[in-house]
Amino acid sequence: MMDTEQKEKMTPQEAWTRGLFMVMFFILLQMAKIVAGMVVILQFLFTIFTNQTNDNLLSFGGSLSRYIYHTWRFLTYNTETQPFPFAPWPPADETGPDETAGGDGGGVQSELATDGGDSGKPAPGKD
Repeated sequence: MMDTEQKEKMTPQEAWTRGLFMVMFFILLQMAKIVAGMVVILQFLFTIFTNQTNDNLLSFGGSLSRYIYHTWRFLTYNTETQPFPFAPWPPADETGPDETAGGDGGGVQSELATDGGDSGKPAPGKD
């Protein structure tokens, strides 16, 4: 997360520049949500007609959901790392969106463990 010092040190020029990037990423996010909806419909239709899921749609849907996650993190000031096209397209892996692929540090579980969430203990099963 952005710490308080970073927020206080942001100049008006930096704030306006970030604001322009936020508008651009918000528009990209809206387009990504439409594409994600199409992936959902296509996967559903594929499943109905073939009785199995499409591996290519699974992979693309996984990476698209990670992109949407990273974009929301940027828009909500949880990271300064800009998503694609200023960073590589996120891979579709089995770890889910809580495990970020580099860039802005660990995912939600590791942030809770390192930021003193709850008691500062590692998340259950993360001994």
